[in-house]
Amino acid sequence: MDNIYSKFSFDEEAKLLYKDVTYDIDKDLGNPGEYPYTRGIHKNMYRGKIWTMRQYSGFGTAYETNKRFKYLLEQGQTGLSIAFDLPTQMGKDSDNPMSLGEVGKTGVAISSLADMEILLDGIPLDKVSTSMTINAPASILLAMYIAVAEKQGISPDKLNGTIQNDILKEYIARNTYIYPPSFSLKLIVDTFEYCSKNVPNWNTISISGYHIREAGANSIQEVAFTLANAKTYLKAAQNRNLDIDLIAPRLSFFFSASKELLEEVAKYRAARRLWAKIMKEEFKCKNPKSLLLRFHVQTAGSSLTAQQINNNIVRTTIEALAAVLGGAQSLHTNGHDEAISLPTEESARTALRIQQIIAYETDVAITPDPLGGSFFIEELTNKIENGVIEYFKKIDEQGGMLKCIEDGYIQREIQESAYKYQLEVENNQRIIVGVNKFQINEEEIKNIQKVSDDLEKKQIENLLKLKKSRNNDKVREKLYELERVAKSDENLFPYILDCVKVYATIGEICDVFRKIHGEFRPNLIL
Repeated sequence: MDNIYSKFSFDEEAKLLYKDVTYDIDKDLGNPGEYPYTRGIHKNMYRGKIWTMRQYSGFGTAYETNKRFKYLLEQGQTGLSIAFDLPTQMGKDSDNPMSLGEVGKTGVAISSLADMEILLDGIPLDKVSTSMTINAPASILLAMYIAVAEKQGISPDKLNGTIQNDILKEYIARNTYIYPPSFSLKLIVDTFEYCSKNVPNWNTISISGYHIREAGANSIQEVAFTLANAKTYLKAAQNRNLDIDLIAPRLSFFFSASKELLEEVAKYRAARRLWAKIMKEEFKCKNPKSLLLRFHVQTAGSSLTAQQINNNIVRTTIEALAAVLGGAQSLHTNGHDEAISLPTEESARTALRIQQIIAYETDVAITPDPLGGSFFIEELTNKIENGVIEYFKKIDEQGGMLKCIEDGYIQREIQESAYKYQLEVENNQRIIVGVNKFQINEEEIKNIQKVSDDLEKKQIENLLKLKKSRNNDKVREKLYELERVAKSDENLFPYILDCVKVYATIGEICDVFRKIHGEFRPNLIL
């Protein structure tokens, strides 16, 4: 089997006990809460505060998703995570002909501030932190969130949360991009700059390895490409003459948790150490908070199987345990039925219970880095770190991350890894229980979450009513001003916020940018 373990030279008499461990206890390990943070970014880790249990939710209209949010909070969830439907992610209104059939299907439909007001109704935004998985139109959704908070009487400096806002991984792995990379980077840096002054507790980007891993990358590629993207964003901020020590503490990361428990633990430790070294040595940061790799983890959607779906509860439990043992700051656990549908209320509750059982019924949270010092874990951490550094060298030799994305190098590396994995499954070199071994005859599963087509009709009707009832003269005025500024180097975020407040829609705002900067069309032979 071609994976990271094949790079080890195992001693036949003691395969898991290494005599030639190469780590330096003082230099590479240290203590939790101390540079280089291999063992965790906080001295006490979960003894001081349990990770945030942040279940990713969203479907149908804002009303249905609001009900699900409140249910999960009642069940003990400690943070919100918003899933948006595909039209929203692509900057299309629900009434756009291209949105037909997709409204509310893979997440909640949000076309305007009116939708966001319903979505967050009754949720105290100064007490609950919120994560939004949105990229190309991230600045617009954040502006809507700020506007709702202000209507609740909450100033932006009291808000806590995260927008994903990671466009580079969209070009690599996920494909919900809109604009060319240069303008997309400008929007991101505009958000960095605005929030550093006005929304200081908000994480302005969550650099995502999760989607890179889901596309087929291995653990080394996940860390390498994620951190390389992060460096690209910081260099763009430097080019704007922004203070990196002001920007970096509000960067967060988002990784996958796969079934290879020990490898995943080592992956998080290696990523944490690498990032601390990058920030200290490459970016010369003086603020200790700039060196901290804070990350959210989601259990691997790609590990879920449509066959014997209850087995997915076990898979998710193992993956969640890896995230906790590796020192995650927040965690989402997948519903066991997500290989066939959006999660039902019951499966969403069970997924949350996995986290709660790990937190309150086991002893894994009582000490930082429980596996630290294990010969195997430390050697595996080193192997991953060294593999990432090799990728950094290759990326630099080829002209940097943007050039590698444009040339298709990153995409080809991921595709090759995904192809090897699939061959292993098809050749029974990698066993997937219920798929290529231990199969059974199963009855059709009937209790699945279905998003009614009536919700799409309701969403479109409400949007059309809004477009008639709002002050359209004000909308045109603010959109015209946005178009004027979008042709300059001025920060766009305040003008986006002005548009949002008069109920301009996500499609109308994105169309202004499309008109000036166009849409990105990849021209790659992979």
